[in-house]
Amino acid sequence: MNRKGVAVLGSTGSIGTTALRVLGRQRERFRVAALTANKNDALLRQQAAEFAPSFVGMADLGNRGDDSWRRGTECLIEAATRDDVDIVVNAIVGAAGLDATLAGLESGKRVALANKETLVIAGDLVNEACARGSGELVPVDSEHSAILQCIAGHPRSQVRRVVLTASGGPFRGWSRERLAAATVKDALAHPTWSMGRKVTIDSATLANKALEVIEAHFLFGLPYDAISVVVHPQSVVHSFVEFIDGSVVAQLSVPSMELPVLYALTHPDRVEDTGAPAFDPVALSPLTYEPVNHELFPALGLGIAAGRAGGSAPAVFNAANEVAVAAFLGERISFPEIPRAISSALAKLSGLPGKTREELLGADASARRHVSETFKC
Repeated sequence: MNRKGVAVLGSTGSIGTTALRVLGRQRERFRVAALTANKNDALLRQQAAEFAPSFVGMADLGNRGDDSWRRGTECLIEAATRDDVDIVVNAIVGAAGLDATLAGLESGKRVALANKETLVIAGDLVNEACARGSGELVPVDSEHSAILQCIAGHPRSQVRRVVLTASGGPFRGWSRERLAAATVKDALAHPTWSMGRKVTIDSATLANKALEVIEAHFLFGLPYDAISVVVHPQSVVHSFVEFIDGSVVAQLSVPSMELPVLYALTHPDRVEDTGAPAFDPVALSPLTYEPVNHELFPALGLGIAAGRAGGSAPAVFNAANEVAVAAFLGERISFPEIPRAISSALAKLSGLPGKTREELLGADASARRHVSETFKC
């Protein structure tokens, strides 16, 4: 069997290590051709010793605009465009993953995208790069992987709408007063998923679900009116797809990111794998659903509004959220100030141009500056 070469960008993070566990079980089909990491040098060395890739890079991205950012981006692009790479697993967190996604697609690679911020910031540019280079974009997020699996074999014209599920995060059911005093430890105690710190905070604010709504818009060509969100605390149903005849198809599994990672590597095929535990419908019952509390979790509505506005607004939303989350993790702002920072940036910077990569990154930089200066973080 001709093994496909895989580059894992962000190999020491949550998705990166998950991808390598999957690849370790699928060595007859895949070989790890390239690894990059940001800071965890010791773990990267261990991974390199285990998988013997032909390229290993330390992409220390530093601060936007300095030489370390440029060198880090160049490292990611080099890994994503190598001749011995067929599939790029982009597990970079935040806006830093954009250029590697664009480069991989323009080089004709399959990009297994866990870096949802890429599509949020520059969805049109990503789709253009995909068409220009004959690349392929396959989602790794469990919700979008679920949609992809549900619509397999059906034209988009037969899809009426999709419903993304949200766990509700650690603060589901909390009062406004209790949220005001929420600590970083509280926010990182996710009830069903084990994720990186930034994504876990995004899940707590529901900003993550806003990013996923925008991502679904670009991945599947769906209008925002055809994308909705429901709280599903058990995280067993990952998305619903409703077709034009009223039939609804859902994808269910235990909450394990190994499943969507594997499917992103093998799509549209399925292969035998022993990573996830067996599905037990009785043990996983009951399955319940609730509406989103938009009043307590305004980040979701802010993100969807930014997506509808288009242009630079999604980039502003994403950048403001990244800075605010970092400030919360550093205990420089409170939990409720995260959506306040996002709202402030969107109000101040509405109307910035956002058609080119340079304009979008300029909007990103302006939003970061605004939040840092306004909230002293």
